[in-house]
Amino acid sequence: MPAPFRPRAAVLTATALLLSSLMTGVSEDSGSADKDLSAQKLGWKDCPAPSASEGGGEAPSPLPGGADWQCATMKAPLDWAEPKGDTIRLALIRAKAGGGASKRIGSLIFNFGGPGGSGVSALPSFGADYATLRTRYDLVSFDPRGVGRSDGVRCEDDEQLDVYFQQDATPDNATERAELLDNTRKFNAACEKHSKRMLPHVRTTDAARDMDLMRQVLGDDKLHYFGISYGTELGGVYAHLFPKKVGRAVFDGVVDPTQNPEQGSLGQAKGFQHALDNFAEDCTSKTEDCPVGNTPKDVKNRIARLLKDLDATPIPGVFPRELTETSAATGIAQALYSKDFWPYLTQGLDEAYDGDGTVLMLLADSMNGRSRNGEYSNLSAANIAVNCSDQKPRYTVADIEAKLPEFRAASPLFGDFLAWSMVSCTDWAVPGAAEHPDVHATGSAPILVVGNTGDPATPYEGARKMVGALGEGVGVELTYKGQGHGAYDSGNRCVLKAVNGYLLNGKVPAAGTACA
Repeated sequence: MPAPFRPRAAVLTATALLLSSLMTGVSEDSGSADKDLSAQKLGWKDCPAPSASEGGGEAPSPLPGGADWQCATMKAPLDWAEPKGDTIRLALIRAKAGGGASKRIGSLIFNFGGPGGSGVSALPSFGADYATLRTRYDLVSFDPRGVGRSDGVRCEDDEQLDVYFQQDATPDNATERAELLDNTRKFNAACEKHSKRMLPHVRTTDAARDMDLMRQVLGDDKLHYFGISYGTELGGVYAHLFPKKVGRAVFDGVVDPTQNPEQGSLGQAKGFQHALDNFAEDCTSKTEDCPVGNTPKDVKNRIARLLKDLDATPIPGVFPRELTETSAATGIAQALYSKDFWPYLTQGLDEAYDGDGTVLMLLADSMNGRSRNGEYSNLSAANIAVNCSDQKPRYTVADIEAKLPEFRAASPLFGDFLAWSMVSCTDWAVPGAAEHPDVHATGSAPILVVGNTGDPATPYEGARKMVGALGEGVGVELTYKGQGHGAYDSGNRCVLKAVNGYLLNGKVPAAGTACA
């Protein structure tokens, strides 16, 4: 079972792992797509409401000023090793540039992370945040292969997923370990049963080649790109495969491309613990009383006791489900992604101490892609499919038990969850590609790499590692001394000025610039 907050998703730290020697498809020199596919015309139309697999909801509302969202479907090869073979469908969304044809640079393609997140549903949600960038770019995003409205990965149904996300993700004895492994095997077998055609073809290298086809179909000479969380890894792999096609690119909430899954999970344990420490300090430092503890240590001790109690006796959550230890930890982790969520975490903890798990369960549902009507998006299925196809290591119970002390030292609260999450790929049907992704991109245009010192999901150190891995003269590091996953959506003026200055005017900030 994956950790309740999918450590390799970022929403999350992606540990998509590949080697260039294993990458299939056509080389950059000979063209990235079959000639017919690169010449296809997209039929842009008004966007429908997001599908259940994308998370559901209402059709996207027009942007401020009345600009409409348009959607289209692009064909791509199922197997990039056979670009003239079977094809799949990829869902796209765009809002056209509003600054006039003379100012337009091209398309700016977004990936908001995961892996498994729907860009078609995410971009409209954040559209107003990127209004400045729309003065010179068409804002474009997509559901990567395996995700959402694109030809996707399907595993267990909604009822099975309710059980899956409630189970004990931190086994304490042989019986619980056996149950965890059995449930993992059942989930993975369901993925193979329902998605056998797609599973060998959802690696990050495949998605990167799709993006280059997208660049051509959209009519751009260069790929202008904004990658967040796992999107930074996807962008790094793209830059490795197509360095001369990189235009202006920004990586925010940066994955460490040098780590294997164990290292990534351990780093994330430290990151979530750091974010929890900051939350506890913030709550208890306010002038009014903190309702969930008197001191930072008291806050964390009370949370630990809550999880221990829930492991033995769940409390009412969202009827008819109960709040378990696993769902509570998932909800807490979800709230640590942004400082804006900290008031909900305070409320959720306060109510849980009184026996009401509703708020924490709603936070967990958000993380797991569950809507209020009980339907799940395919976020978890796609997340696991991409990660397990990318990452080569397969971990055993003995491996996990040997590493538990180190994980617990990194995070008394989250260490066990993140350690046991590493068994999620053990019985996967498709071999993993590599230890870690190759993002070396000699010859690429500068890539602005933005690290956040308080990021729980993609710890700050990953930004510097990405800069080093991209190669000399490519990565330009920008530091944001703040909280939350990513920096641009913090609204920090210094960050906005640096990122917008590069994307809109080509002005690269000085390496090592810091924003507070």
